[in-house]
Amino acid sequence: MTEKKLPPTAYEIEEGQEYVPFTYGQTLTEFTLKAAVSGVLLGMVFGAANTYLGLKAGLTISTSIPVAVLTVVAFRLFQAFGLRHSILETNMSQTIGSASSSVASGVLFTIPALFIWGMAPEWRQITLLAMCGGLIGVLSMIPLRRYLIKREHGKLPYPEGMACAEVLVASEGGGSQARPVFLGIGVGMLFKLITDGFKLVKGTFSVGLGGKASVAASVSPALIGVGYILGPRIATVMVAGGALSALVIIPAINFWGSGLAEPLYPETEKLIRDMSSSEIWNRYVRYIGAGAVATGGFVTLIRSIPTMIESFKLSVSQIAVGGDSTAVERTDRDLSFKTVLIWVVAILGILTFVPGILGYLDSVPVRALASVLIAVFAFFFVTVSSRIVGLVGVTSNPTSGMTIATLLGTSFIFFLMGWTDLSGKATALMVGTAVCIAASIAGDTSQDLKTGYVLGATPRLQQMGELIGVITSAGVVCLVVMLLDANVVGGLGGEELPAPQAVLMKLVIDGVLDQNLPWMLIMIGVAIGLAAAMFKIPVLAFAVGVYLPLSTMGAVFLGGLMRYLLTRNQPADEAERRREKGVLFGSGLVGGGGLTGVVLALWVAARGGERIVGYPPNISGFAEMVLAGLTIAVLLWLVMWMVTSRDER
Repeated sequence: MTEKKLPPTAYEIEEGQEYVPFTYGQTLTEFTLKAAVSGVLLGMVFGAANTYLGLKAGLTISTSIPVAVLTVVAFRLFQAFGLRHSILETNMSQTIGSASSSVASGVLFTIPALFIWGMAPEWRQITLLAMCGGLIGVLSMIPLRRYLIKREHGKLPYPEGMACAEVLVASEGGGSQARPVFLGIGVGMLFKLITDGFKLVKGTFSVGLGGKASVAASVSPALIGVGYILGPRIATVMVAGGALSALVIIPAINFWGSGLAEPLYPETEKLIRDMSSSEIWNRYVRYIGAGAVATGGFVTLIRSIPTMIESFKLSVSQIAVGGDSTAVERTDRDLSFKTVLIWVVAILGILTFVPGILGYLDSVPVRALASVLIAVFAFFFVTVSSRIVGLVGVTSNPTSGMTIATLLGTSFIFFLMGWTDLSGKATALMVGTAVCIAASIAGDTSQDLKTGYVLGATPRLQQMGELIGVITSAGVVCLVVMLLDANVVGGLGGEELPAPQAVLMKLVIDGVLDQNLPWMLIMIGVAIGLAAAMFKIPVLAFAVGVYLPLSTMGAVFLGGLMRYLLTRNQPADEAERRREKGVLFGSGLVGGGGLTGVVLALWVAARGGERIVGYPPNISGFAEMVLAGLTIAVLLWLVMWMVTSRDER
């Protein structure tokens, strides 16, 4: 089979040079029935799996690459029965299917708080809200595509979007070219099973340094792969933010709070001196990180205003020429700006005039204000999210930080209006839900449009696919949430399904409307974000590092460090070969880890929360750390072996 691969310009491009898509000059099928149906079905399955996982552990898994891998497998089965397909069809299937993880994130981070408050939302209510939030997110990202995806090509890496493109291209090329990708998938699956499946190795390597400071790195092939794809610069900035939290902020809080005789809000039970470093991070540092992320978002928005205005002008010009002009290249055609405006106005009208969707302060003026807040916050955080995922990927997108900022603003306005009872809290949460889903789906849409841009897909068709994915997955996610609350012992927020993100959102709303929010922590985060901007440090990348655990950033940094060590002082051709091969292998690591994570989530759901096996018996904490460290070392050695190996057979 003829070797196929992405050109070097898919990653790095010189000023003034124009990227030529992978399928340029070919006429290929794209939006077909089998692509749509397979994407919808895969989205429903992954949406259900991510729902359980999110309620259990407070996180969801980006499904773009796993859906792409399974689509490739499914389409090869179709081919055995005489049904041919193109690479753009497989891309369309993963575009539709991947929307489910973003919808699940938005729902799981917020809606369970309603159940914890003792309310009983209807399936219709939360499903319509999830659909509206998701549709706003997709539509709001469309005018930004030309700037973020096309104009910033070569500057914003969009690691998962590029990894997905590599998987699809490698599956087309086959032979030795596909070897790094699929070997990476195998390695990613194996190590994910070892850590999260069979629990043979602890998932995090951590060493305490005293004063509750520690250095840590996740035993995660996916994060190491993301680090290699991102490269050393961004990985270093992110780990610097994580190091600030782990080595400075947490010890400072511990030192300052060691003499306190009462718990410090938002903690209500434990004294600071009795808390572990992870508990301090969860109770205090996350508020600081949320303030930093919000500040980084504002700084990014202000800096992006000129280019955003230009993007909107380009979109408005479509109206003057009657929508999508035939003079526009197929690979540059979006849904018309007129269509986007009509859809957004219609959705906001539904939120305003249809009773019940936006909560329990159910009057037209209240719903109108809530709709305006959704429009304002969604526009802002869609822009922020779409750019953040260009740096760190969907998995590390701090959507919960954006949701916290939304809830802070909304709750403050509701406080001024006097809407401080339980109905006001629920309505504020509904606003946060819509914005959370919008920001999350915008990040996923950006990754998918990046994949499409590199491959040569039609943006307009991909955007339609995203809308279909939102509509078809929202009902499934919301149904699973309600079924789990009704059938799991303790319900949502209980021991079996603690729903940690939703509990945090509940604390934020309660804190503002009951006037006991830790504003000092948030303002510390604001100060950190402003300081980073002053010293010309990439604010969002640094703020994300502050917000997320050092273990996450540590693994990303190790991947970026490996790329630096393996490509430095090499001839240009050899450096490019190592970069390309490492990116292919890293793409496989991301795909294998994500695919196995979803399979494990399905397994746990089917077994009612039962693990496969426990940790090895009678093993000391020191031995656990040594084993975790050795596992990371093996992963890094495998990256080095793959990148430096020249055996292409």
